[in-house]
Amino acid sequence: MSLNDILDSLFPAGHAVNVENKVISGEATTAKGTVAVLGTTDAAAIDHAMALALSGFILDTIEQHPGRPLVFLVDTSGQALSRSQELLCLNGSLAHLASCVDLARRQGHASLSLVTANAVSGGFLSFGLMADRAYALADAQVRVMDLRAMARVTKIAHERLVELAATSPIFAPGAESYVRMGAIEAIWPALSAERLVSALEEVVILDKQDIRQQLGLLRQGRLLANDVVRAVLDAAAG
Repeated sequence: MSLNDILDSLFPAGHAVNVENKVISGEATTAKGTVAVLGTTDAAAIDHAMALALSGFILDTIEQHPGRPLVFLVDTSGQALSRSQELLCLNGSLAHLASCVDLARRQGHASLSLVTANAVSGGFLSFGLMADRAYALADAQVRVMDLRAMARVTKIAHERLVELAATSPIFAPGAESYVRMGAIEAIWPALSAERLVSALEEVVILDKQDIRQQLGLLRQGRLLANDVVRAVLDAAAG
């Protein structure tokens, strides 16, 4: 599905979106008003320049359009993998991007992300998963790390990881696994302007509360995270 088809389906009332170096930025009209639209397309591998471009757009939106909702469209193959990007401190650029999303939240900007095709590793973590709510289309591919790469990093045999992935969503790729863990709110069977507006309204009603840990427990995808976080917070408060 082309980006224009995605935009036309989500924003039938109109949109003005630019694409430069696979980075999406612009605005669109919804039944509840204007929203900022940003993200990546064509399985972009997010590099230093792209991370800073997304960060800049978020900061401009905060300054020029206080309170305007943010809609992230996610199609990324992850962070760019090269020595030059590492020397440019890509990790710092991605952290800056995540901080900008957090700043927008603190300044009253509701946000949601929609995985339209691919969501991989740091390219997803740094802005897609930073949104108040994350969603994915039914045929989207979502993962943090391929099982073979995970085997190399963890030194756990690939065969053992395949076994674990069959029973635990923590190891298994796919949007459904992220729904079970609470990271993704829901899978959309199709693009829908009405569904988009309803999702934004829900974020506002819940006052941008992050309930992903509770959802992970409720959906039996992450059984310990909620209790561990609560114990840490209780200890810090005491």
